[in-house]
Amino acid sequence: MSTQDSRDRTVIVTGAGSGIGYQIARKFLEMGSTVIAGDLNPDGAPEGSRKVRVDVSDPGAVRALMEAAIQLTGHIDVLCNNAGLSSTTDPIECTPEEWDRVFAVNAKSVFLGTKYALPFMLQQGSGVIVNTASAAGMVGLPDRAAYCASKGAVISFTRQVAVQYAADGVRCNCVCPGTVDSPWVGRLLGEADDPEAMRAALVARQPMRRLGTPDEVADAVLYLASPAAAFITGTALVIDGGITAG
Repeated sequence: MSTQDSRDRTVIVTGAGSGIGYQIARKFLEMGSTVIAGDLNPDGAPEGSRKVRVDVSDPGAVRALMEAAIQLTGHIDVLCNNAGLSSTTDPIECTPEEWDRVFAVNAKSVFLGTKYALPFMLQQGSGVIVNTASAAGMVGLPDRAAYCASKGAVISFTRQVAVQYAADGVRCNCVCPGTVDSPWVGRLLGEADDPEAMRAALVARQPMRRLGTPDEVADAVLYLASPAAAFITGTALVIDGGITAG
């Protein structure tokens, strides 16, 4: 963790144009951090952030995003690899093209962001990486073949990076949200034959009888990026209202 206070931190958030990423970026801005908001459609990112269009599966684009942050402030203190893509097919219906695309956005992007941010963090002797995985990366869910596999990869990669660089001042953790009332769930409901019934079913399976919120996940990300979590690295913080416990 950088010794700088939150007002001086440079934070990169991918997928900042909506949902969880938007809330992460917004909360860091409220703390006074400089936020570089990367997204395919960055117009939706919070006002006050530096909005950058980026395809997180493109090595050149991700590298340019990191270099833009360095040119702006001279350091990268927090990287939130948050961008993600949904998938709702089983192993038979999932095409090789869908599998590759889901892994490119959900897993390869985390590798690329980490790969190109790490040299700067190691040079400054500090840094925090927080990846957005999923509870689906810890358990099997029907019709989520590529999604479960890609998020499981994020969890494993997070642990590897944590062990590799723990002695170098860089921490790496991930958050594992459950079902969150986000634009992704909104699109899922929009594709359902009976959106109201599907939403009721999603809520009914939650021990807390409600869905999570992007704001709650963002709070967990900010905690992992804060000095309060200085002795935490390599962890997968589950934010699912208790569903995986059952």
